[in-house]
Amino acid sequence: MATSNPAVMTLFSDAVDLASHQVRLVIAEKNLNCRVMDVDPLDLSDDVMDLNPYGSLPTFADRELALYDAHIICEYLDERFPQPSLMPSDPVSRATMRLYRYRIQRDWIAPAEMILSNGSGAVEARKGLSESLTASAPIFNAKAFFMNDVHSLLDTDLAPLLWRLPLLKLPLSSAVLQQIDHYAKRLFIRSGFIKSLTQAEQDMRQELSL
Repeated sequence: MATSNPAVMTLFSDAVDLASHQVRLVIAEKNLNCRVMDVDPLDLSDDVMDLNPYGSLPTFADRELALYDAHIICEYLDERFPQPSLMPSDPVSRATMRLYRYRIQRDWIAPAEMILSNGSGAVEARKGLSESLTASAPIFNAKAFFMNDVHSLLDTDLAPLLWRLPLLKLPLSSAVLQQIDHYAKRLFIRSGFIKSLTQAEQDMRQELSL
């Protein structure tokens, strides 16, 4: 049974889900001893249903604690395992980062998930996401990392999205793609990012290059 050893943290993860990838990336960046269990979102195990009343992924278990929102899981991991820190230490900067994360989720991640799922709003989502990324393109290289001089949760939010960017088939100009690509490549070469990839996520990029 997946949760039989309560001393081991367990992440129930969808191998291709963007939110699950965000959590796997934080785990990898911090080099945590966490068991990652690949779960079929259409055939959830009893463990997931026992831990998460919404039956959603990712779902995280740490002893008696169960969490089931990617943002909450990532912030919990950063607070419990503060090295390397992925959030600033002072309250004002932390609140500012949370606002950035909220906007990334609302303006970029949610539309991308709509497109990837081929939902009824995919056409509108593709148009809105393209316009938003185009307007924001210069920000990607304004600093060493996104809106920051150090690697942070903003980058662990964005890296899984940008890995999937070719799948979204956005009508972006070559200039915008180049700006985004320069930033994305700085994230993709990190050992934590490479470690975070499932075989399915590696395959999704390889298939596009064929």
